[in-house]
Formats: sequence, structure tokens, C-alpha cells
Amino acid sequence: MKRVLLLVLAVFVTASVLAHRSPVLAAGKTHNMAGTVVSVDPEGKKITFKDDTGTSMTVPVLDQAMGSLKTLKAGQKVTLTCQDNDNGDHEGVSAIKVAKATKTSKKKK
Repeated sequence: MKRVLLLVLAVFVTASVLAHRSPVLAAGKTHNMAGTVVSVDPEGKKITFKDDTGTSMTVPVLDQAMGSLKTLKAGQKVTLTCQDNDNGDHEGVSAIKVAKATKTSKKKK
């Protein structure tokens, strides 16, 4: 009886671990892109930005990054975390991180 109980417990623990791990595996791959915000469209869930090479592109923004999208302004430097599917196709921006402003030297009067 103890062996059956241990086997059931082991199966339950294994299933629990796999259940928590599967959303991570289903998320696909991500990559980061740095650039400057050109415009934002919160209603359309899109952001237009220019990357470091000067290429401008408009990409969809996923729900988990919508809070950040609403606070962005044109001209801000950002790093976008882009979500890709298992085939490597771009699905959308899953996170937006605004670059910290660099300190400028104060002019002496």
C-alpha cells in the first residue's frame, strides 16, 4: 500500500513540475532590439521605432507590454524584448524597457 501511495505522489509531483514548466516552453524564443521610439498607438497595440541602423519599423505589442506602451513618448530610447514563435517568426513585443537618461555635464556660469 505504501508503494502505491509513493508512486501516486511521485506522479503528482512530476505532473506539477511539468505543468509549471510548460508555459515557459510554450513562450518560444525572445530577442532584444534597441532603438528610439518614433510613435506609439495604444489603441492599435503597435509601436513604431527606429533601430540603431536607422531602419524604421512598426511592430505589434503583446498584452504584457501594454502598460509600458502607454507611458512612452516619441524620442525615447528603449530596448524592446520581442517574442518569437518556435519557427522564429516575430509575434510581438513582450516587454519595453526605457533606457536611463545619461547625465549631461553642467555648464559653469
